[in-house]
Amino acid sequence: MDRYCFTLDLKEDKKLIETYKQYHRSVWPEIKDSLRDVGIENLEIYLVANRLFMIMEVDDEFTFEAKKKADLANSKVQEWEKLMWNFQQPLPWAKSGEKWVMMDQIFEL
Repeated sequence: MDRYCFTLDLKEDKKLIETYKQYHRSVWPEIKDSLRDVGIENLEIYLVANRLFMIMEVDDEFTFEAKKKADLANSKVQEWEKLMWNFQQPLPWAKSGEKWVMMDQIFEL
């Protein structure tokens, strides 16, 4: 199993952040299914201030290309992503169009 870590910022607005948290307390079933269908076995998101941190554990068949293709073909995923972008903002160093930025591991015990 591989693990990937990502980060992204939310807009600095307490009301928007609270609404974002509420959506993630009851993620749409279609979104959960879409994650499992591409080989994501575990996914956790953490929040401090307006900074998000995501840990994604995937099976051996997972590829980012297959996930992107499946996401583009899934209207519910597209609807969810459009909705979430109302709360999210790109990191200053993100590439154009990039939302979640993959982090580099620098230590392991």
